[in-house]
Amino acid sequence: MIRINSMSLPLDYSDKTIEKRICRELRIPGEAIKSFSLFKRSIDARRKSDIHFNATIDVELNTGEKKVLSRAKSKKASITEPYSYKLSSRKKLDLQPVVVGFGPAGMFAGLILAQAGAKPIIIERGQDCDSRVKSIEGFIKSGVLNTESNIQFGEGGAGTFSDGKLNTGTKDSRSRNVLIEFVKHGAPDEILYNAKPHIGTDLLRDVVKNIRKTIINLGGEVRFNTKLTSINQKDNRIKSITVLSDGKTDTIETNNIILAIGHSARDTFEHLYNSGILMEQKPFSVGARIEHLQSEIDKSQFASFAGHKRLGAATYKLNVRTKDNRGVYTFCMCPGGEVVPAASEENMLCTNGMSEFKRDKANANSALLVGVTPEDYGSSHPLAGVEFQRKIEKSAFISGGGDYKAPVQRVGDFLNNKKTTSFGDVIPSYRRKTSFAKMEEFLPEYVTSSMREAIVKMDKYLEGFASFDAVLTGAETRSSSPVRILRNPESLQSVSIQGLYPCGEGAGYAGGIISAAVDGIKCAEKVLT
Repeated sequence: MIRINSMSLPLDYSDKTIEKRICRELRIPGEAIKSFSLFKRSIDARRKSDIHFNATIDVELNTGEKKVLSRAKSKKASITEPYSYKLSSRKKLDLQPVVVGFGPAGMFAGLILAQAGAKPIIIERGQDCDSRVKSIEGFIKSGVLNTESNIQFGEGGAGTFSDGKLNTGTKDSRSRNVLIEFVKHGAPDEILYNAKPHIGTDLLRDVVKNIRKTIINLGGEVRFNTKLTSINQKDNRIKSITVLSDGKTDTIETNNIILAIGHSARDTFEHLYNSGILMEQKPFSVGARIEHLQSEIDKSQFASFAGHKRLGAATYKLNVRTKDNRGVYTFCMCPGGEVVPAASEENMLCTNGMSEFKRDKANANSALLVGVTPEDYGSSHPLAGVEFQRKIEKSAFISGGGDYKAPVQRVGDFLNNKKTTSFGDVIPSYRRKTSFAKMEEFLPEYVTSSMREAIVKMDKYLEGFASFDAVLTGAETRSSSPVRILRNPESLQSVSIQGLYPCGEGAGYAGGIISAAVDGIKCAEKVLT
């Protein structure tokens, strides 16, 4: 197969357009082409008068590919092999491995183990996806929080209620397998080639359910409403776990546990710490959600091309440093989406963002985050970052007036340190009610001052970012795990106990759906070797 890089395509390109470009680049007639497909496609919006796609195209020919390349002398084209994921080992296990958590890391760990014939037992403290949707919608309407099944806990993990964003910084080739498996289980084909792929919360729900069905069909088990309460060991080796399910205690014998608990399993972090599992503080970020009209983001990014059906809703990613050397950045940007209540503990308030596949709602939202480090936590305790989060969330709950109403402030008022009294063009999308408040009521001063400085700087890169009518909604505290559960870099096992594999974002080894899923695959591979 020949791969052609850096092919420029107009927004209204067709298959015929691509075919002509291939023929020109390889100096071949059209009949020499057997087939072609997009491998990657990104939007080039650097020149607002000429927005187009940059593409990488895979081509199969009816003739000798090496001879064609030799004759064409193209600097953009090369021979490549189609991607294929293969397990290097499939060791037979004495006992069924257990996966704790069914977010991206646990899901893909379970899928790989099931495909290898290991018949994993997967436990998830939250509900199955359909039941979880009902719990979350009930919470939004009534304010009654299910602390075991919410935006954070349940089938698919926190990623199920996001945007299903699959762009990642990892260079690990396993990331391609993650995308392929998503498509096999119902995701749109375009995630295989879009540079910033996403599935959308609405479609992702069916995808994770289909992955669960595959695991079960391969002999695995997925147990919902089942919470890890104890890891039992002997001679520094895993022997079993104790779980609580529907009020009943059960013991599962196993000697391999993949611990993919997610970044919000605070009670589990505490249990692990009290059980002697070594962990350490880890930097993360806090801030608020910032909302703009999606139409204004589209205009800023795409100028006269805004609204083109092939471009869709515009995204952005901004990163600056303040005069105090704090890193401030946008994260989990959700075009045409909404801000959602993401609390998992009573009388605490935090937010997240999500979009559906079409990304067609009025507002764009993103986390506006300030980096914090262990020096900010006020304690050397490994779980001090958790308490740092809780303090902000408790204050945000109070600032919003209780009942999980979110504190909100117009950006213009925030920059001028004034309390908001009315909204402008941007109406908050947070559906569990809002209340006017100042961000410094619940965020540390060094965070709010960094946000102010950053908003002004970011406006230079994205016109309108500092719009007076944009809205801040607090608080955003769950950007990543505040702890890292220490593991051996070679075996990926806990440094405290053999057979325990801290995994994914919650353990401090990933940052997003793809990287968490990749870490799940890597841990499954180690169990099987």
